[in-house]
Amino acid sequence: METKIIHITKENIEATAKEAADVWAQGGLVAFPTETVYGLGGNGLNKEASKKIYAAKGRPSDNPLILHIADMEQFYPLIKTDNAKIIARAEALADVFWPGPLTMILPKADNIPYETTGGLDTVAIRMPSHLVARALLQECKMPIAAPSANLSGRPSPTSASHVIEDMNGRIEMIIDGGDVGIGVESTIIDLTGEVPMLLRPGFVTPEMLQQVLGTVETDAAVYRQVGKDVHPKAPGMKYRHYAPKASMVLVEGAQDKVITYINEEAKKKREQGLRIGIMATDESKELYKADVVISVGSRISMDSVAHNLFRALRDFDEENVDFIYSESFDTSGCGFAVMNRLLKAAGHQVVKL
Repeated sequence: METKIIHITKENIEATAKEAADVWAQGGLVAFPTETVYGLGGNGLNKEASKKIYAAKGRPSDNPLILHIADMEQFYPLIKTDNAKIIARAEALADVFWPGPLTMILPKADNIPYETTGGLDTVAIRMPSHLVARALLQECKMPIAAPSANLSGRPSPTSASHVIEDMNGRIEMIIDGGDVGIGVESTIIDLTGEVPMLLRPGFVTPEMLQQVLGTVETDAAVYRQVGKDVHPKAPGMKYRHYAPKASMVLVEGAQDKVITYINEEAKKKREQGLRIGIMATDESKELYKADVVISVGSRISMDSVAHNLFRALRDFDEENVDFIYSESFDTSGCGFAVMNRLLKAAGHQVVKL
């Protein structure tokens, strides 16, 4: 398949939106930028389009897809509205966080195929704020199922070049809207239980959700690996995600001990002929000795770390390192999302000093 790549400008955004809408109407796939990461979109009401998404990504079919919508008019036909408590919570969150990087899980309407929901009776929905994404969704007038536009398991794409690397020749169109803003996927909250449950941390933090909903619990899968027999309720819960090609270990502890430990271990592995990468910060980068040292941002700005995280993981792939050591981060604010992604990228391999 020949993939059409379009670089978005103010002059061509309207025509591009119409072209993307045509591809979606015919059951095809289009990758496009959102404020979080690039999404791989198909008609969420077309089970064959959802199957194509799974095939293009190499994604397990029990891993649910997120529906992206343009407005609240598209929202209500996608969910069951017989539970007033659930609807009230959803509307309260939408008033504060939509458009934006929050995904809600709700009981699905009958018109949504199980191929889109991973076989579940619930559906994940969000309303992105990115101008290009909104233009596309407003033009196509259909809910677009859109997981991250990368091969399953790889670091999520935060630029069109990442999408091209993974998806060129696999899908009909890639829309290049430049680098994304946030850099980690949306927060996911499940509203179907008695108590709202955080399933994936993101830019919208638990504290922000609690200000709207009161009590919010966090699913254990956020902190640990989920067993093979578990059916994931949301993307990113069960399978290995965000992973570089090299093995990766996180190191936790006091900063001076972390630096000493990583340098000692990196030296041993380099003496064995291995090429070593270290994920550092602006504050510590110059203190490390390895083949490749990449700063992921500043510790005083966890937003910068989130923004650069997936790009850094892909850069290690480009550098062909054999092993990666990474510093750990405080889990306050956006750091919760960063550590969740790093734990999954490292396969939960952590050294605690």
